[in-house]
Amino acid sequence: MKESIAIGDELTELAEVLDDFCTDRVSPDQIHAYIDAEDPGLPEFFSDLVGIGVLDLHLDEQQGGAGVGFMGLATAAEAMGRGLVPGPALPAMITSAVLRHGGSVSPAEDAAEGHGTALGAIGLDPGELLFDPRTATLSGTSAPIPSAATAEHVVLPVSDGEVRRWVLLRTSATEVLPCPSHDVTRPLARVRIEQAAPVEILDIDPELPSLIAAAAFAAEGSGIAQWCTDTAVEYARVREQFGAVIGSFQAVKHRIAGMHVAAAQVRALAWDAARCLDSDVSTEERRLVISAAAGTGVDLALDTVKDLVNTLGGIGFTWEHMAGFALRRAQSSRVLLGPGDRWRMEVARAAQNGARRGPALTYPEGAETVRQEIGDELDAIPGGSEAAACLADLGYTSPALPRPWGRGADALTQLIIDEELSARGLTPHDMVIGNWVVPSLIAHGTAEQKERFIAPSLRGDIRWCQLFSEPGAGSDLAGLTTSARKVDGGWVINGQKVWTSGARESDWGILLARTDPTARKHRGIGYFLLDMTTPGITVRPLRELTGEALFNEVFLDEVFIPEELMVGTPTDGWKVAVGTLANERVAMTGHSMFGGGDEALVSLLRGQAADDPLRLRMVGDLISVSLSGSLMGVRSMLKAMENETDSAESSLSKLVSTRNIQDTWEAVVEWSGPDGIDGIDMARAEDVATRSTVPTYMFLNTRSLTIAGGTTDIQLNIVAERILGLPRS
Repeated sequence: MKESIAIGDELTELAEVLDDFCTDRVSPDQIHAYIDAEDPGLPEFFSDLVGIGVLDLHLDEQQGGAGVGFMGLATAAEAMGRGLVPGPALPAMITSAVLRHGGSVSPAEDAAEGHGTALGAIGLDPGELLFDPRTATLSGTSAPIPSAATAEHVVLPVSDGEVRRWVLLRTSATEVLPCPSHDVTRPLARVRIEQAAPVEILDIDPELPSLIAAAAFAAEGSGIAQWCTDTAVEYARVREQFGAVIGSFQAVKHRIAGMHVAAAQVRALAWDAARCLDSDVSTEERRLVISAAAGTGVDLALDTVKDLVNTLGGIGFTWEHMAGFALRRAQSSRVLLGPGDRWRMEVARAAQNGARRGPALTYPEGAETVRQEIGDELDAIPGGSEAAACLADLGYTSPALPRPWGRGADALTQLIIDEELSARGLTPHDMVIGNWVVPSLIAHGTAEQKERFIAPSLRGDIRWCQLFSEPGAGSDLAGLTTSARKVDGGWVINGQKVWTSGARESDWGILLARTDPTARKHRGIGYFLLDMTTPGITVRPLRELTGEALFNEVFLDEVFIPEELMVGTPTDGWKVAVGTLANERVAMTGHSMFGGGDEALVSLLRGQAADDPLRLRMVGDLISVSLSGSLMGVRSMLKAMENETDSAESSLSKLVSTRNIQDTWEAVVEWSGPDGIDGIDMARAEDVATRSTVPTYMFLNTRSLTIAGGTTDIQLNIVAERILGLPRS
């Protein structure tokens, strides 16, 4: 299954059907034939596309559609973008979606069905049209309209004084004037009305048609962006230069990995825009979400095509390759919707007006039964200091763990548990590093290790630290040199660890050490449980960029670890460690996906700054990128609820979010003026809550986000090699 907006069996099946159709029926030769035709009209395959119900699938079943709503339209738009399907399909679908919302009577009811003889088109710019509200007539010449030459009716914006309205016009009452089209796969035409032609005024929110078009173009952009990534990967695997395939060059890997991340962002933003149009949300929230897709999403799609052309080199600059047509399509969408900065300003204004976007989850049938059972159990838990221990005993510290330690909770149940705990003000113990340790002990530990360590960790009686990184082994963790020498009854450890948070406060640590220096890099590594009071351990605080000392150096000099504290075999350490780093629980709480930096930015849009175009554009972009990262996480969680393969969206979201958080706090400091660099007295701000509200502290502290857990450069290599399958250097 290709990457898709679709989540859930019905939409996934639709995406697969449309992908198969595009593969079988829309070849590059057919696209070229359409482009080269003197009068392209409808593509050869168009009647078959209509025949499988694509143009009507978003309509209700009573209207002859499939009843899959705008999400179905978005799924189809994405598939057709991926296949670079030429012709009027998407404009016709957008038009019928607008008419569906337009409260229109005949002829719009017939037009909304969108069948072959009633194809519609929509213009987003009135051009030189003049509307007479007294007679409900239109005259003049429109701006260029995609696919107007094959349409029987067009929806157009008009001005009624200071009010924008939308009208339905029969093309039979006009002269249709084909004009040169930048996007040669979707010809443009103007409509000219010499004598006043009657129109039907649509009963629709004046901003909704533009938002519907924006959401549809963003969905199409998602397909284009993913096609670009797939094409770049295929080419980079086989194209040789300088004696190697270009996909082995780090610069190329990073570019293509960035394309893959951008495609995931476009997909997430377009998906959420479609959700908004299918649900009951406020006007401001709808504006926020769809404007993010129209501004940042459509721009990112265009960027991926430009990156593809660079990756392809000369072949990407030829008429024969589809990349050039994708570039024209993506840029035309940008132009038709209007500048991205204008949409980003709308995002900022919506946020100023209080709009926020939460996960907006829809729970499946049976969820309320689960919620009731959990609620009843939580209601019996006493408050105060006993609560955390009681929650641990009932499996709520880490619900995803198997019983008896957890509750064996699936993704849905974990989300419900989070919500029910929050509703009652109950907070389980946060194991921090223990969240990685406990699952590894369950998977690899002995019965004695499980008995000794798991329950106390869940209750908060044991605090853990992680002793993995070394001065010479950070992102390249397998390069560690700390040694483990076998002796009677156990192992003797010598070496140095670094970047160990909480080492001074922890009771125990998880330690990686090399048990066999002659083995291959990832072999010969042991995984140990280390009592932090053992003789030979020296902990030295590391003062960080912020002035704090949360990290530590740990020196290990002839430190003895008993045999029973090794997890797994002497050569299993890497396998156990990789499992440790992969242990992340599902979590999605709260009513807003805005982070603290986003809220700080919005709070600075006041007074004269409230209408500053520069600030509005920047805030809108930062919020849009923030939303894209959060939405990628939401999609991963929903896929887990549907038992679908994650496709690594949650991992990609970290690449988006870490840089975005840094950029956001940098902007907050910059816009705070001299007061913003007042700094922070760490002696007066020992609590995290206080520090996390100080812009200069957050600017400095968040620099670690693109280092911890592997630098961004290393993470891009991982995306390129492990997810996209590009060769190692």
